[in-house]
Order: sequence, then C-alpha cells, then structure tokens
Amino acid sequence: MSTPSAREQFLVISALGPNPMELTNVLCRASLESRCSIVSTRLSRHGEFSALVLQVTGSWDALARFESGLPGLGKKHEFNISFSRSATGDSRPQSLPYVAYVSAVYRPDILNELCQFFADHKVELDAMTCDTYLAPQTGGTMLNATLTVILPPGTQISWLRDQFLDFADALNLDALIEPWRPQAN
Repeated sequence: MSTPSAREQFLVISALGPNPMELTNVLCRASLESRCSIVSTRLSRHGEFSALVLQVTGSWDALARFESGLPGLGKKHEFNISFSRSATGDSRPQSLPYVAYVSAVYRPDILNELCQFFADHKVELDAMTCDTYLAPQTGGTMLNATLTVILPPGTQISWLRDQFLDFADALNLDALIEPWRPQAN
C-alpha cells in the first residue's frame, strides 16, 4: 500500500463476533466496497469470541460511507462494532522499539505490575499479548506475556535492562528484554 497523503483520514474499528472468518471477511469486503484501504489489522481469539481491530484510510466521503454502514453490518451479522476517527500515528524517528518477554506462574497482578514498571520509566506500550496455559508437569496455571515497548530518546538501555531484570527477579518472573526485530516471512 502507498504512504497515506496528508488529506487522507483514518477510522479505527473494533469488532467482536463468534466467527473470525466471517468477521474478517465482512469488514474487509465492506472496506473495499466503500473505497477504503486497510492500513493495519489485528485478530485474536478470546474464549468463544474473536476480536478484530482494523485501521482503514480513505477520503472523507469514503470513510463517511463506510462509517454509516457499520451499525447495519453489526446488526445483520451479530457483531459488536465500535469505531472512531483517528489521525495518522506520530512518527517516532528517535525512539527505540524493544520487546519484553515474560513467563511466570500466573498471578492476577502480573500485567498490572509490568505496565506500572514501564509507565514509571516513561516507556510507551505499543503492543501486548498475553496467554495463560496449564503447565504439563504441575497442572498449575502459567502466564506468557509479550510487550512491545517504545523507549524514549536518551534512554540508557543497559540501565533500563538492569532495572527490568531486577524487577522481574523480585517478582519471580522469567523475563527478557531485547531490541525489536522485524519478523522474516
């Protein structure tokens, strides 16, 4: 896809439904029919539901057409849909993306503690995934979390890494933080 022009506008859509293929197909087709382009999308399953988040771009009239059709699509296909207009994301040329991996015995406070650690260090959260599973040996509930964070310019990376590892040790978390690397296809 080409780089969006200054005149293009964006719409962020959040949809929840039981069938991930139908959810994706219906919203992608509606975007195309409205002459909008998908900029980014994320799909994940949560219990019996799937959550789809789309960012679409287009001219003001194309987005208005798409927006006006979303409530009807939601009703027709029994999706929960919400949407908001958005500006293009700010570019962060001086910022450094890092990924923190955490594995631990599940406790309800772990995600809050991780987010608080990064907030206290003025580190921006860019993406997060978290899953729980039963450990094969013990049957206990385990947590795996991956947080993509953006370090502000001027951050002393070695100092932050040491702080993060000390924090993880104090909470008995198996953790690692390393530079983000693009996924090879």
